[in-house]
Amino acid sequence: MFWRMIRGSLFRQKRKMGMVALTIALGASLAAAMLNVMFDVGDKVNQELKTYGANITVIPRGASLLDERYGVNDREGALDQYLEEAELGKIKTIFWAFNIVDFAPYFPFRAVVNQKEAEITVTGAWFSHTLALPTGETLTTGMGAMKNWWDVSGRWAKDEAGREAMAGSLAAAALGINVGDSVTVKAAGGGDTARSFEFEEFEEFEEFEEFEIVGIFNAGGDEDNTLYIPLKAAQELTGKAGRVSRVEVSALTTPDNELSRRAAQDPSSLSIKEWETWYCTAYVSAICYQIDEALTGSVSKPVRQVAESEGAILEKIQLLMLLITFLALFGSALGISNLVTASVMERSAEIGLLKAVGALDGSVSALVLAEILCTAAAGGAAGYGAGLGFAQIIGQTVFSSSIALKPQVIPLTAGLVGAVTVLGSLPAIRLLLSLRPAEVLHGR
Repeated sequence: MFWRMIRGSLFRQKRKMGMVALTIALGASLAAAMLNVMFDVGDKVNQELKTYGANITVIPRGASLLDERYGVNDREGALDQYLEEAELGKIKTIFWAFNIVDFAPYFPFRAVVNQKEAEITVTGAWFSHTLALPTGETLTTGMGAMKNWWDVSGRWAKDEAGREAMAGSLAAAALGINVGDSVTVKAAGGGDTARSFEFEEFEEFEEFEEFEIVGIFNAGGDEDNTLYIPLKAAQELTGKAGRVSRVEVSALTTPDNELSRRAAQDPSSLSIKEWETWYCTAYVSAICYQIDEALTGSVSKPVRQVAESEGAILEKIQLLMLLITFLALFGSALGISNLVTASVMERSAEIGLLKAVGALDGSVSALVLAEILCTAAAGGAAGYGAGLGFAQIIGQTVFSSSIALKPQVIPLTAGLVGAVTVLGSLPAIRLLLSLRPAEVLHGR
């Protein structure tokens, strides 16, 4: 009898209940879209930010100690502290290997360019290097993928070409060179930093090597004063085969919290449970720790400006998503409240008659609420389906990739739709409870 009354009531109020279903569908679609994007936005935002540079720098332990104690940065390769190029593939064997997007080694040194016309910093690097990993797989990585936001005139150099180079805009201006020109390079003595700390200078090599400038770039930083050549060529010029001075790593990370900050200061201070949680979460400090485990004599440091900005941007985007979801559902609740209240007022005579023949307030309230919840279920299902489509539109428009559908969004959306429906119906239920059969039936 109860369900027959509900069915009859829904058919009699098809237009009004259709409006209620549409209101709920609109709110549910936006909520489903925002929740799916919010749960998937972390990797998407990190992936976007990865195009603007590395968030981890790996340097030799000796160079790290000199930096901490004396503030000496080995920007010109004068400290004679190196990492082994042969070990770099181990970076992709750590626990969070799949979070390592790209990495590139660098070997900077002072060089005489164009027959002693100028002495500048020359840096050997991987541009787009295919690396055989210890797992048996291959990986193509290098600075080309990590610095794709650079404004390049010409093209990126190729590692396999061996004698192609790229010049920063300031270095090119100082040398008076353009794309297509050739330069000669010879390793020079150590820089002033090395001399001030009484380190041995590089042996000055007599042989000049010629390189073709295939690209001139504008990075907006210190790189603009640098000439980049293939890593192998830099090692040959300086007699440092198989050595690199630093490695830049681009990794997808989880925003820092109190646990990760404590671990960054001293991992040994964590309890066993805390240590396992930290080690098995993609915090930048955990990834740095694991890289140090993989590479002999290395110290990995997060680039704090990048790592912290990633977390701040992600938190703000997620907060914005939650705010939009809340406002959408709040609007739906207001719409439901108005529509259901109008429905109760139109059906006041029917409700008064039910009460007059003995129906209790709770039974009548349950009847009206069941009608609204049935309508909400239909509207919520349609809204969820539309929300999945909206999520894909947002993903393709903003991130140029699809949004992964998250199973946890289904119960969340259902719960939110149910809560909004009940809250929106409360004013109508309150009006229903205030109706008196005598007044309603006699038209007072």
